[in-house]
Amino acid sequence: MKKTKLNNGITLITEKRNTKSVTVQVTVKAGSNYENEKTAGISHFIEHMVFEGTKNRIAIEIANEIESIGGEINAATSNERTLYYVTVLKKYFDKAVEVLADLIQNPLFEEKTIEKERNVVLDEVNLLMDDPKRYQWVLFQKTLYKKHPARNPVYGTPEAIKSITRQDMLNYYEKHYKPNNIIISVVGNVKDAEQKIEQAFTFQPKEVHKREKIEEPEQEKPETATETRDILQSYMVLGYKTVPRIHEDSYAIDVIRSILGRGQSSKLYDEIRTKRGLAYSLGVIHDPETNYGWLAVYIGTDKKNIETIKEIILKEVKNLEKVNAKELKDAKKFIEGNYYLENEENHSMADNLTSWELVGDAQGAEEYVKRIKKVTKQDIKRVVQKYLQNYVYAGIEQKSS
Repeated sequence: MKKTKLNNGITLITEKRNTKSVTVQVTVKAGSNYENEKTAGISHFIEHMVFEGTKNRIAIEIANEIESIGGEINAATSNERTLYYVTVLKKYFDKAVEVLADLIQNPLFEEKTIEKERNVVLDEVNLLMDDPKRYQWVLFQKTLYKKHPARNPVYGTPEAIKSITRQDMLNYYEKHYKPNNIIISVVGNVKDAEQKIEQAFTFQPKEVHKREKIEEPEQEKPETATETRDILQSYMVLGYKTVPRIHEDSYAIDVIRSILGRGQSSKLYDEIRTKRGLAYSLGVIHDPETNYGWLAVYIGTDKKNIETIKEIILKEVKNLEKVNAKELKDAKKFIEGNYYLENEENHSMADNLTSWELVGDAQGAEEYVKRIKKVTKQDIKRVVQKYLQNYVYAGIEQKSS
């Protein structure tokens, strides 16, 4: 892995691999955490709009130039970033760079297209709100955080989406879409990547606005938020505030996530599904970001099982204080294997590298497994006692019959 700062401020990360494909990913440090009430959802809205036409291409041409050569072009928005990527055969690397550079530097934001796409984005927001399996996360984060902008949904609110103007988009774009606020990763076996990226991405740096530091209060007691719907199954999330990725304790929390929810051999799967048959769908997510983090268990079940499942989760979290050597070893081996296997795919590695750069330094991608291996039983016990005491429960529950 090689990291370079280009003349205009772009951070370029390259990883040579002897593969037939190459992935190029452009990551802009702009997500829902950078928005306010008036512009809620604008990062995601702009992600849509850059595909709607540039100074050089109409919408159909953007997709066709990549798909006609068997490639993939896509984008995504999160709390912390908006990313755009292309995966193609390595002989089409120049085309991937050309299209992405055009998208990022030359969007038109035409009024008529904004109005058309506004309806699409609103449909996407409504789909999220209608789907309890997805909306449970909105309810969870809104309940977990009191001040931090991570409490706000990435897709924004219908009220804000309806009111965002072209000028709002231009202002937000000018503020965030600048080379010194962008990370580009290239994974594959291509020549002259640095030179070609620099030739294509020619826009100039501007002042980067620093975010206000948010002091999020500690969770002093358990908290519950529930909504009822006319559905056949209930959906629940039980989780905790933790720490950002740069905090050393984040690695111990990764190990905890592996012990509790790595798959069919995990503690929670065994106790909830295998032994008792209380749920079909369950898992554990750890999300450590730039200045916040959380760990959460999610489960779909019948409403009558919820209290029993909560008791099991809390018991297994408490039992982590007595984790044994085999449990710790198995959890670490799972993380190592899963990490390397997942990142064998070029796009996964391109995204992994930019994720690490976003939270601190891309070098963290290479050091990750070493840090996992250093986690001790004492670390697990300390982390449980420090962070996993006062939970937040968010439930989308069935109406009582």
